[in-house]
Amino acid sequence: MIATKVIAKIAQDNSGVTTDIPIILTDEGVLQSVTDYVLSLHLNGTSLSTINKHIQSIILLIEFMDANKDMFDSPEEMFSVFVRRLYSGTVGENGLDPSGLYWIPATTGTVARHISHLTNFTSWVSDKGLGKPLNNLRTATRHEERIQYAAWFRRNQNDFLGHIKDKSINATVKRARSIKGRTPLAKTEDDAIAFPSSKFEDFYLNGLGGAKDPRVALRDKLILLLVHGAGFRRSEALLLWVTDVFENPSDPDQAIVRIYNEVEGVAPEGWKSRRGIKTRKAYLQEKYARSPRQEMQSTQHLGWKSKVVDHKDGYLEAYFFPQEFARVFMSLWRQYLIYRASVQCHHPYAFINFDSRFLGNPYTYNAFNQSYASGLRRIGLEPNKAEGLDPHGHRHNYGRRLTDAEVDPLIRKKCLHHKSLDSQVVYTLPSNAKASKALSQASKQLQLGSATSKTATPFDWKTLAEHGFNDIDPNSNLTGKKPRLGKR
Repeated sequence: MIATKVIAKIAQDNSGVTTDIPIILTDEGVLQSVTDYVLSLHLNGTSLSTINKHIQSIILLIEFMDANKDMFDSPEEMFSVFVRRLYSGTVGENGLDPSGLYWIPATTGTVARHISHLTNFTSWVSDKGLGKPLNNLRTATRHEERIQYAAWFRRNQNDFLGHIKDKSINATVKRARSIKGRTPLAKTEDDAIAFPSSKFEDFYLNGLGGAKDPRVALRDKLILLLVHGAGFRRSEALLLWVTDVFENPSDPDQAIVRIYNEVEGVAPEGWKSRRGIKTRKAYLQEKYARSPRQEMQSTQHLGWKSKVVDHKDGYLEAYFFPQEFARVFMSLWRQYLIYRASVQCHHPYAFINFDSRFLGNPYTYNAFNQSYASGLRRIGLEPNKAEGLDPHGHRHNYGRRLTDAEVDPLIRKKCLHHKSLDSQVVYTLPSNAKASKALSQASKQLQLGSATSKTATPFDWKTLAEHGFNDIDPNSNLTGKKPRLGKR
């Protein structure tokens, strides 16, 4: 083991409160500078996924420095080669890698992300006064020393991985330009692959609905209604508490569903702590001795991506479309609550595990993904994100339905809980299939118009292929028609 990520409980005082964060463990022990850096990210509200990406970038640098500890006298040269190896990988044409790293080539975007993370990390180390100069990079025998040297170099010599402070040093500038990296490809908005509408009914009834355990079938169908019928992300749907589904006052057969942010959302039923705090985070701590799932590091973790909420109390409301889904949800919810109430649970989450090994535990992201995949296989399908056959494909289907129904863009923004109109571009652009269909219809219309015009000549591909393009294909090489041979 050179460096690996582990989850640690960090105690910063004598209060008994610990913080679960990812840290880097090496053959020399814990890297304290990384631990302190991760704590600072965590306290600033950086998401777990982003923290893990920072950890990944730092591990790559540590592994490279360890594999090449006798190769470089200049940190500048080392950083330059490090970036080049991110692009090229470390495996030679013969399939061998004497360094033992066996990196595969990374994309331009991935390399840029690693550089950004390492720049931020070394800047933080330097700002904290932890960077230390050394006579030579080879004298840095410990991982911590190499990190400190990188931070010192970043502060005193140049801007880590590419932006030179002293522009008078021409040779250094040239090397820095080689570090800077490649120009990324210009990208357009990706095609939002939606779950195929033609498969939804079968998947709902016989896929997820085909589970042998009726409790499992009910639970997963409810989650499916939230992601497909209301456009929630799967992590949001799994955050639902049993207290947050209500009957619609104007129609008791319709459900009102609210998903609360567990850190800042208001606790249910007017609850407040002994100190008068009303947040769900305080509620979870006092009532269940739990942390919000978005702050957990284990398989219980659920992210929170939405930048906006629908109410000052900190919740997202379900906008079912079509609204008949609200009736179906309420009907299933009433049945599901009977099963949920029969299991003893020390938590407020609506969706629980019914496996005897984990009975009553909050339903996890991974467990739902496995159940979802099993549901697809029951109807002869395989999970395939490229074809929309994955949980997030239902959110795209929801967005497409709103767009196809010509729902006002501001209403779509509210329904999808987007911060800006730009966020829904991926749902409003025509899909690849829709663009192809439109062009096919336009081609037919073009031919029809040519055929009925008195002046235009019909555009007949068959005729063109039959006779060839005499001006560019006199010998019919493109059409395959053999040229007529004359007498010799």
